[in-house]
Amino acid sequence: MGYQANKQKKWNLLYSPLTAEDTEQIIKLSSDLDITRVMARLLYSRGYRDASAVRSFLSQEEAFFHDAYLMQDMERAVARISKALEQTERIAIYGDYDVDGVTSVSLLYLYLKAHGADVGYYIPNRHREGYGLSAGAIDHLHQKGVTLIITVDTGITATEEVAYAASLGIDVVVTDHHECREELPIACAVVNPHRPDDAYPFKELAGVGVIFKVICAYEMAECRKRGENELDGIRRVCKEYIDLVAIGTISDVMPLVDENRLIVTYGLSLLENTERCGLRALIAEISQGNGRPAQKRKVNSSFISFAVAPRMNAAGRVGEASDAVELLLAEDEATAKRLAEKLCELNLQRQIEENRIAEQAYRKIEETMSEENSHVIVIEDDGWMQGIIGIVSSRITEKYGLPSILISFDGATRGFAAPDDIGKGSGRSIKGMNLVEALTDSEELLVRFGGHELAAGLSLRRCNIDAFRNRINRYAKEHLSERDLCLSADVDLPVEMEDLTMRFAQELLMLEPFGVRNAVPNLLLEGARITRILPMGNGKHTKLLIEKDGRAMTAVWFHANPVQLPFEIGDTVDVLFQLNVNEFQGTVSLQMLVQDIHLSNHFLEDYLAQKARYEQIRAGKSYTEEENVLPSRDDIAAVYSMLRREFRAGHTVFPMRRILGMLDGASNTRMNYIKVKFILRIMQELKICDVTETTEDVYLFEFYFQQTKTNLEKSTILHRLRTQVKRSREE
Repeated sequence: MGYQANKQKKWNLLYSPLTAEDTEQIIKLSSDLDITRVMARLLYSRGYRDASAVRSFLSQEEAFFHDAYLMQDMERAVARISKALEQTERIAIYGDYDVDGVTSVSLLYLYLKAHGADVGYYIPNRHREGYGLSAGAIDHLHQKGVTLIITVDTGITATEEVAYAASLGIDVVVTDHHECREELPIACAVVNPHRPDDAYPFKELAGVGVIFKVICAYEMAECRKRGENELDGIRRVCKEYIDLVAIGTISDVMPLVDENRLIVTYGLSLLENTERCGLRALIAEISQGNGRPAQKRKVNSSFISFAVAPRMNAAGRVGEASDAVELLLAEDEATAKRLAEKLCELNLQRQIEENRIAEQAYRKIEETMSEENSHVIVIEDDGWMQGIIGIVSSRITEKYGLPSILISFDGATRGFAAPDDIGKGSGRSIKGMNLVEALTDSEELLVRFGGHELAAGLSLRRCNIDAFRNRINRYAKEHLSERDLCLSADVDLPVEMEDLTMRFAQELLMLEPFGVRNAVPNLLLEGARITRILPMGNGKHTKLLIEKDGRAMTAVWFHANPVQLPFEIGDTVDVLFQLNVNEFQGTVSLQMLVQDIHLSNHFLEDYLAQKARYEQIRAGKSYTEEENVLPSRDDIAAVYSMLRREFRAGHTVFPMRRILGMLDGASNTRMNYIKVKFILRIMQELKICDVTETTEDVYLFEFYFQQTKTNLEKSTILHRLRTQVKRSREE
């Protein structure tokens, strides 16, 4: 097992071959729901086997919010918050600097303010203070007269800090969703569905989801006091705040099932026409980008994930997270516009820094990775911005298919590297290795750590990096199988070109909101032919034209450089893609969003068979006319003309498959691998041009541009081929 970027992904088929009974049920499902057959098969494959099950899923008839009081310590949390409000205590909300933390802070601040609280918030600076509660921050809040700290999206591992706060007379209510250690903080209340003793039925709430449940519990208690229906209180909370809960849930990549699906569905419906001027300003700024007039954007989970979240996250990564909070709290259009513009500018800075760190990280990996430490990538640098390394770690894990941890000593040095310098790290894992459990195995080498199964943060001293790298790799070798280490992609359904209609594309939208455990369907088109390959975005992306059964469709592959793609025009491929509706200058069309492409097995087998047959004929074996081996003058002229045209355009190096692709359809001649290989040898033999095979099936060309006509009868290769076909006829 080694480390290799961009290894071919293994495709996990989520569907099974259809039996006669399956087909009958799918036809019935299509008829009962008036949906396309392919949509019915997709729903059937995902476990919705009859019309009632589909309707229930789409309308969320069976979804509901669980009783907030099932969560451990909920009554204690509500009681302490209620006391603080009744006695007008000074309350501080202490949050994290990512989108989950920012929305959690904003949600609780708005709710408590609406109830007349004396409340402020504190989010540590990522670069100066690092993650979580700290003694310095607690001292600052103590000086401000704070008597109650409510943590949101943080605090579950802050046992010492909570004890220190208590020593100063400050109570702490911890609300968090990160994984717990064996020892919990001794606080007024510790609300976290991941507590070992917690009976709450849904464990996958984001941090903002947990504080949302606390607010629901508080509202339920208030309703009981007033003799009102508790459900009315929950409805009020949803109407006022569930948009913020949805943003945090999507941004923290929580599974969109159970309560999270409800939260995101309701939240997105509010966000479509949001009344928050900060969110309106941010959406408008995103939509108009680069000075273009603002366009109405569909606010769905993808828009939140790829447009809103990165800009809100940028505040905490390269600036102050409070800018994102103030955007959500903004009450006037001018403030909202100013902050939205600032977040977009910070995001541009983040992108530049992210690309710089990524390039450096890739070089370090290729230069330093060894077989003994090949299961987990652990690299460090003194100049990496701590707020960016988590994003780069995600890119590295996706690129290499391995867990990765990046450590930055930015700001930790004193002008020189010292063994006791403390670096801050951020890691991402893969299915099969719980990162928090892996870090727990190295606990004595770390200053602190915490996080989720697939994402975590840590601090450690420079002198312990090598020992930590060895230790976590040893842990990974014991817990990860070869299957875990394969890059993979899920395949929901095989389709044909005739299935790809606008109606089907619209039907797919019924499955929204998309996210973890309700992913955008990955469709598989097998045996398609690539007819065009074009660069997009200065070569950062690729546009393809895919043809099959006489139909063509545009395919876009983001973050794929066309020069580095392992296929050529004319290749037959299997395309893994998501079906997308593209709107451009008033024109609506379907396009594929490529997730991965493999050369078709049939194409590869045929290509390899042609190579083997070429070697046989070159060695003197006879062949038949039906094999179409013997080139005519027109065949040679077609190859010559095409290559000379490309040479004049500055193209001199061609893989064999690219030559075949350019010849296909370019003339009336019938070409194949064997014939073209012999044509290239004949051209070299007769000095029509200089042909050099640099590596197997990759050629370098140099043309002489002779004026005189070449006499093909002087070719011994051509003569020998003629004798071989004649001998075959005699046989």
